[in-house]
Amino acid sequence: MNKINKLFAERPADKKFLSLYFCAGTPTLESTTDVILTLQRRGIDFLEVGIPFSDPLADGPVIQGAATKALKNGMNLKTLFAQLKSIKQEVSIPLILMGYLNPILHYGIEAFCQSCVESGVSGMIIPDLPFKDYLEQLKPVADRYDLRVIMLITPETSEERIRFIDENTDGFIYMVSSAAITGAQQSFDEQKQAYFRRIDQMQLRNPRMIGFGISNRQTLESAQQNAAGAIIGSKFVTLLDEARGDADLALDCLFEALAN
Repeated sequence: MNKINKLFAERPADKKFLSLYFCAGTPTLESTTDVILTLQRRGIDFLEVGIPFSDPLADGPVIQGAATKALKNGMNLKTLFAQLKSIKQEVSIPLILMGYLNPILHYGIEAFCQSCVESGVSGMIIPDLPFKDYLEQLKPVADRYDLRVIMLITPETSEERIRFIDENTDGFIYMVSSAAITGAQQSFDEQKQAYFRRIDQMQLRNPRMIGFGISNRQTLESAQQNAAGAIIGSKFVTLLDEARGDADLALDCLFEALAN
């Protein structure tokens, strides 16, 4: 069974997952594997490993900055897959690659999916992937390799579209807290929480994770109350950079922020 499906299938009713995002190749080219192993050891449920790209349209300045640094450090898909393959036997939690379509097409869809399996990756998130192209081009290949393609929804996504996504994907649905770019927020207002409740009431087939803007206790609890858990990106990327790649220290600082 795919690790993502297994994780959610075995989730206790009262369990809320925490997933973290960081950009591969930051703060240094060699730090990727250490960050993954440290976060696994500290109990993070699954990880999103960012593929750096020169034009990350959905990302705010924090993740854009991390991607720029990673590219300058020499990170690319070939290097990332080699790093992940070197620790494959040590990693038990699901790894999801998050990146834009251009580098994947350049690598080749078939080759990309094959490299994912060889390096222990369970799925992918591609924010700029058109759903039609997913159904016609990526899904058949990903299904053959038992990989999950996680799709995003926003407050502007129609109910009809959400149900269509739910019917044609597997793993979980990534609920973006707002239609804005990534970045930490101090609170989720009533409008965002109404969106969370509305999707919760749809009783979708797939579990949901909420991301974008989670950085403190209020935003974390708002997400956890209406989904299977929360995804934190920009806040952790900032803390990891400030900790100069010390993932233990960055995680300690994150947990402190989430308690306040």
